Parts: sequence; C-alpha cells; structure tokens
Amino acid sequence: MEAARESMAALLDAGLFGLAETLGCFLVSSAGAGNDAGMSMKVESLVQHGDALYGEKEFRRALNAYKQAMQYSRSIPRQATSNTRSSVSATGRSPSPNSSNLLSFNENEVKFKIALCHSALYEHREALHEMEGIPSKVRTLKMNMMLGKLYRISKNSRTAAVCYKECLRQCPYVFEAITALAEMGLSAKEFSLLFPQAPNRGGKVPGDFVDAQRWWSRYVEAQCCIASHDYKGGLDIYLELLQRFPNNVHILLEIAKVEAIIGRNAEAIMNFEKARLIDPNIMTYMDEYAILLKSKSDYIKLNKLVHDMLHIDPARPETCVALAAMWERKDERKALTYAEKSLRVDDRHITGYIMKGNLHLSLNRPDLAVTDFRGAQELRADLRSYQGLVRAYLALSKCKEALFTAREAMKVLHQSAKALKLVGDVHAISSSGREKTSVQDQQQIIQQRILLRQARKFYESAIRLEPGFLGAALALADLHVVEGRNKEAVMLLEKYLRQWADDSLHIKLAQVHAATNMLSDALSHYQSALRINPQNEAAKNGLERLEKQMKGVDPDAPEEEEENEEDDIDDRDEFI
Repeated sequence: MEAARESMAALLDAGLFGLAETLGCFLVSSAGAGNDAGMSMKVESLVQHGDALYGEKEFRRALNAYKQAMQYSRSIPRQATSNTRSSVSATGRSPSPNSSNLLSFNENEVKFKIALCHSALYEHREALHEMEGIPSKVRTLKMNMMLGKLYRISKNSRTAAVCYKECLRQCPYVFEAITALAEMGLSAKEFSLLFPQAPNRGGKVPGDFVDAQRWWSRYVEAQCCIASHDYKGGLDIYLELLQRFPNNVHILLEIAKVEAIIGRNAEAIMNFEKARLIDPNIMTYMDEYAILLKSKSDYIKLNKLVHDMLHIDPARPETCVALAAMWERKDERKALTYAEKSLRVDDRHITGYIMKGNLHLSLNRPDLAVTDFRGAQELRADLRSYQGLVRAYLALSKCKEALFTAREAMKVLHQSAKALKLVGDVHAISSSGREKTSVQDQQQIIQQRILLRQARKFYESAIRLEPGFLGAALALADLHVVEGRNKEAVMLLEKYLRQWADDSLHIKLAQVHAATNMLSDALSHYQSALRINPQNEAAKNGLERLEKQMKGVDPDAPEEEEENEEDDIDDRDEFI
C-alpha cells in the first residue's frame, strides 16, 4: 500500500480532502497490526484520515480518527517513535490537520489536532485539557495562539497573557496577540520588551529594523489606546500609520470600526467604502457597515452589501448580522433568527450580541436584551453595550440600575461626551416616567425639575467636551421643548444647522415647529431633510403626518388595511 500512502499525502497537500477521505477508508482498513511496523502504518493512516476529515469539516469523525491513532500508538514501543518526536519538535514546525508532512507519529501534534477538533465543536474545556498536555517547551506558534484563545474563553486572563506573550516572542507580527494583550491591560512599555533585539551589523542598527520597530510600536500604542477607551488617541495614531501604509485595508477597517463605536457614523461609512473599493471581497467588520447603512436608512446600499456578502461567504457571522440589519425594518422576528445564527456560528461575535439585544428591545423583551448586552460586555465593554443596557433597564423601569450603568460608562469611557449624554438620558427619561398623585403632586413636580436640571447639566457638559456632538444637541433641544422653551430649542438647532447640514437637525426643527403649529416651517425642514437623505424614514413619516395635519385630517387615525397590505408587498419586492 506504499503507493496508496504516497497518493494520500499528495491529495492532502493538494487540499483534495474529499478524495483523501475516501482513500483513507481503504488505508485504515488495510493497515496490518501484526508487528510494530504494521502498527506504525496503522497509526499514520488514522492520522492522515483524520486530516482529510478535518479538511472536510467532519470534526467529530476526525476527532475519533485521531483518538484511535493515540490509542494504537501506545502499543508501539517508545524507542520506535522517540526519534521521530524529537526530530519534528526540533524543527519548531506544527503541521495543521490539513498537512501531510506527518510521516510518522508525533504525540504532541496529534494532541493539538484533537484540540482543534474539540474547539471546532465548541468543546472548549476538552480542547484546553488536550492542549495542557503538550509541554510548554515544544509548543509552536500555532499551539500558543490556540492555548491563549482557550484560556481567554475560560476567563483565565493571566495564563492567556503568558501564551500570547510567547507568541510575540516567536513572531512579533501576530496582530491578534497584540490586540488580545492590549485588551488584557498590557502597557506599551511592556510590549516593547517583547520585540526582538536589533541585529548588530558592524555596530550599526539596520534602517529597515528601526522602521519596523517604529511602526510596530505605534500600532501597539493605538491598540492600547483603544483598549483603554482612548478612542481619539487611537484614531490619531491609526491616521498616522495610514500615511505610512496608504490604502492599508486593515488600518482603514480599524479606523472605521472605532468611528462606528464612538458614533462618527458618516466618517465610518466613508472608510468602510474606501476599504471595499480596495478589496471588494473583504468581510471583516462588514456587519458594522451594514448596521450603519441601516441607521442612515440607505437600504439600496444595504441590499447591495448583503447581496455581495452572501456571494462571498454566506456562513460568516458578519453575513448573518448584515441579514439581520436588512430584515429589521420588515420582519424583526426574522431578523432575530439571523442574529441568533451569527452567535451559533461564533459565540464570541460582539456585533451579534449588540444586534440581538437591540432586536429584543424592539420586540419589547428588555429582560432578554439585558442578557444580550451583558454578553457583549463580557467580551469587550464599549459604548454600544452600555447604551443598550441603559435602554433595557429603563424599559424595565429599573432607573437605579440604568443610572448605575450610565455612571459606570462615564468612568470607564473617560472624557467621553457620549457617556455624559447617556447619564443625561437616564435623568431625562426618569423624569418623564414619574407618575403624579393628588397627595404628592407638588413633590413629584419638584423631583421632576431636579431630574431635568441634572439632565441639562450632563447634556451641556457633553457639548462643551465635544462641540460637534449632534446627539447631545438634539437631546438638549428635546429637553427645552419638555420644559416649554421652544424658542431656545429652535435657536440651538439653527445654530448647529449653520455649521452642519444634517438631516437629523432638520427633522428635529420640523418636529418643534409642528408642535407649535408653525406648519409651513415644519414642512420646509422635512423637505430639507429628505433632500439630504431621501431614504430617511423619520422624515418620510413626519412629512406624511404633517401633510395630513395641514389638510385637517387626524394623523393618528388608522389607515385602510388594503393600503397597508399593498405597501408591505411593495416593500418586500425591494429585497427580491
């Protein structure tokens, strides 16, 4: 069967795993076990068959093949395999399950492959048990990376950090390890100790080494800034790196992701589009881009994006989240199934938790939304998970928990205007939710005024910290309206309009004018909003209500069912 074994190796090297799996059935069943040589061939055939099955994503069958190989290997005298083990380990190579370089049995490599199968089956505890059986001295880069991930999943951050540090000692350009260590709190100074020392060529450090060390250190600093929620500092460094590496898709995507997190939606969309122009098949963070397009009501671009993602890889969690964003407008329950699917594909996909939490809020299940946003926070706390938790607690009338969460966000996201606004939102919403009784009417009014005053203080602080923060300006305008100061609300919004031509400002002005019966002014601003963003649903709905109001028709009167059904059919056609 020597020719068949050579063919098996060739098929595995060529990535023809289906063909190799069939041939492996013959090799495994024909290998003799009467002597040590026959047993060794049996073990080798089982490992190769496992490699083929792993390549075919039949992880349970591959796991069984590898375990059988381990069992048979124990009956082979140790002397027969010791030379092979030492020689393979000395090379530092760690063949993947898809590699056919395993000419004879190596116990540590097979343990690694068993761990890979367990991990693919989400059996992380079993995978960790196998990996811990591999001595630290013989662990390769792949092994240390996987062990770091498994320790992190098991919430053993200290040991995970040890593994990731070892990865960087073996190769300083493992960016996933840099991100993980930054999120675990490693400082830029500690990172610098992991970068290899400069080679000495006649007492002079090579220029290319100095350049590599410089940009590597800046990238590390950017990751440390972002991990500590210093988003502005991280963005500044990324922009500097982008000048050194123009059209770098990875840096563009990192910039866009951070901009999306801190609410710079227009800039984030622009950078996502730049990345897609450079690489139209990129999938990383495309679900973030989909959510931004949905928030801007740009359903034409959203549908195109989802169509492209389905063509590139329908099984990616990013594709599932993008589908959820697309369906949210029409069928929130269907959107929820896609969000849940994204987490079945990858139970550590943060955007999946955020999307699922927002959908549960839309479906009036804030109790489930709390669990979703907590899941996102366990992986990485950011502004969106705090915002979601606050909304969920307020929907559950848990004002104390909402305020505690908002204040926690303010402490964690230091110098964040968005976090300040979040605290203001809690005070503003808490004031409107207080019911007055005939006995305590005066006390309730006093308490409401105190809460509104607190909300105004935080909104104004947010604007001072970030003058261009439209969200705080819109919230403060709403507060002016609640307190009956419509003139102040209009002046504030018009001041911002002179600097920023934004559709949301026009919509808010239209709402204020409509509330004070200045219908022609309201009409003008709704039309201006639609000129800026023709797909803006809030502007469309507001304009429709206003036109009915101008005709003397009650805008809240129910429409005929037939018309609604026809609109639904037309809307569904957009997604076909």
